[in-house]
Amino acid sequence: MKTVVITGSAGLIGSEAVRFFSSKGFSVVGVDNDMRSYFFGEEASTAWNREKLEEEVTSYTHFSVDIRNQEEVERIFIDYSSSIDLVLHTAAQPSHDWAAREPFTDFTVNANGTLNLLEMTRRYSPRSKFIFTSTNKVYGDTPNSLPLIELDSRWELDKAHRYYKDGIDESMSIDHSTHSLFGASKLSADILVQEYGRYFDMYTACFRGGCLTGPAHSGTQLHGFLSYLVKCVLTGEHYTIFGHRGKQVRDNIHSYDLVNMFWHFYSNPRKGEVYNAGGGRYSNCSMLEAIKASEEIVGRKLCFSYSEHHRTGDHIWWISDLGKFRAHYPEWSYQYNIQSILSEIAHALDRVL
Repeated sequence: MKTVVITGSAGLIGSEAVRFFSSKGFSVVGVDNDMRSYFFGEEASTAWNREKLEEEVTSYTHFSVDIRNQEEVERIFIDYSSSIDLVLHTAAQPSHDWAAREPFTDFTVNANGTLNLLEMTRRYSPRSKFIFTSTNKVYGDTPNSLPLIELDSRWELDKAHRYYKDGIDESMSIDHSTHSLFGASKLSADILVQEYGRYFDMYTACFRGGCLTGPAHSGTQLHGFLSYLVKCVLTGEHYTIFGHRGKQVRDNIHSYDLVNMFWHFYSNPRKGEVYNAGGGRYSNCSMLEAIKASEEIVGRKLCFSYSEHHRTGDHIWWISDLGKFRAHYPEWSYQYNIQSILSEIAHALDRVL
């Protein structure tokens, strides 16, 4: 039986991938030490999701290992080396603001942890595929220099611009911009993944995600936009909009749609590849639009306030162009739009709150 090693396996994308690849007949090795609870507190813990996976997925084996620990990571690769056919790396420190609190922790998790996984893959299963969940923050705040126009509920790109129709593609520069420390650590990992693909002739890919979302998200103020927003609407908890008049635009991709992208890459892999991965023009919203839609779905108003302070390196407008990925994998398509995503999150949270 083929084995997939999934880091961050109890998180949003990791847990989706566990179920997806298990259904495809894989033996799944999960690596997750619940660092999310350290980053964001107990309310963001993924322990509940780990317990569900261990109860419901018979092909799942869990290791509570820190990806920064080279010896423990190496032991997993030695034990499973002959059967590993895919390494799916979703573990990360994911927050702009948190990275500035503990830069060493942020960098070692995001960059050094990725290096450990790449090197162990090269040593023990070099023909396996390596997929990295990167981020659009590798482009820094360059998107904020686009000719944006303020509309009633959102910022929007000038229709004459080449990015208007389909969004931002992979040709955007990663230089001469403010990334945030989080963006810098993820960019370091992103370049390493590309380099291992090209230098060592390995099957590697970076998926530069927009807003990744879904019902398995343990949303919190510093990470998990839609999940945390819907939670606040449901519970009456106060929500703060940070900057840009609440009109900042995000494209949102459901965890299933992203993992299905991974599957298509795995089935026909390439070397040192990079793809933007988000909801594109198919699934996007501004903060104000997300609030309105969530209130309509839940049937109650959000208690919120506005802060003029925006997060360092934050994007005012981001919509991903998936044209490159679709050209390589034309059989892939979206299953979820913004409305169905919000409805599913609300339904899932309503059952547990």
